[in-house]
Amino acid sequence: MSNRVNHFVTAPKLTQALSEASMAGYKTSIDPLIKSLIDIRASQLNACAFCLDMHVKQAKIKGERELRLYHVAIWRESPLFTAKEKAALALTEALTKLSDLGVSDELYRSTREHFSEVEISELCYLIGIINVWNRLQILSLAEPGSADTAFGLNKAGLN
Repeated sequence: MSNRVNHFVTAPKLTQALSEASMAGYKTSIDPLIKSLIDIRASQLNACAFCLDMHVKQAKIKGERELRLYHVAIWRESPLFTAKEKAALALTEALTKLSDLGVSDELYRSTREHFSEVEISELCYLIGIINVWNRLQILSLAEPGSADTAFGLNKAGLN
């Protein structure tokens, strides 16, 4: 266990607000499996072991196929993802690793082919929320799997 800051203790109101935003993310029009892909890919890009571990297990519990979980890191080359899922993953990468150019018109058009303006807004919030969680957990050095019992992630069978 880390001896670094525990945001749940040091900033409980902010952590509660972020938790509530996370829960609201499950009530959007975005397919729950696409939300899982977003959480997994952002966590991979940010090298957040705690969040990656958690979201892979959540996705498995939601019914995501294990092979697709292995392919998230290579989603561009993988035939296992739909064009819509690939658009969400491309936007996730662009908003997680912001370039000096931001989000290109081409990427926006590609995303717009698969998502409404409301859904694009929802995607942006979902991507932003997981990026905040990644940063908090990285600073805390949260141990992967340490919240499995609390969040019911043992059901994933991936221990």
